[in-house]
Amino acid sequence: MLIVLQNIFRFAILVLFQVLVLNNIQFLGYINPYLYILFILTLPVQMPRWFVLLLAFVLGLTIDAFSNTMGMHAFATVLVAFLRTGIIKLFTAIEEGNNPIPSFHTFGVGAYIKYMVTIVVIHHTTLFLLESFTFAHFWILSAKILISSLVTIFLILGIQSIKTK
Repeated sequence: MLIVLQNIFRFAILVLFQVLVLNNIQFLGYINPYLYILFILTLPVQMPRWFVLLLAFVLGLTIDAFSNTMGMHAFATVLVAFLRTGIIKLFTAIEEGNNPIPSFHTFGVGAYIKYMVTIVVIHHTTLFLLESFTFAHFWILSAKILISSLVTIFLILGIQSIKTK
């Protein structure tokens, strides 16, 4: 029951922070961190896939409702939620019956960074490709993906590094 309450609290905090603070950060049109993806990153490993997909859809739809983006965030979060299990298996060796919450302490620093960077880059690439829906300005799109991904990654690393064991 405690983990359910923690996830509800994490969901609410991340959505509020994204909507009230981070969505208002636009530096030269390139930097727009999407920290809400941390919710999907920190769900327990053995959580049923259908439930992770449902949570990702609700999270993305909530962000879409506040951002007026017509399903782009929902699509990007459901995509990374779908790929999440495969990415975890790619970078870690989770023992059978073990259900850790992804972090530096449970995955190890290197494996967690690879997992997190992969998820963030896939999410941001999908989101910005849907947003622009063209390759006409490929270099601008690439810069936007790269810079926003880096800022999001550094924010997530900062949050994860101050979390206690």
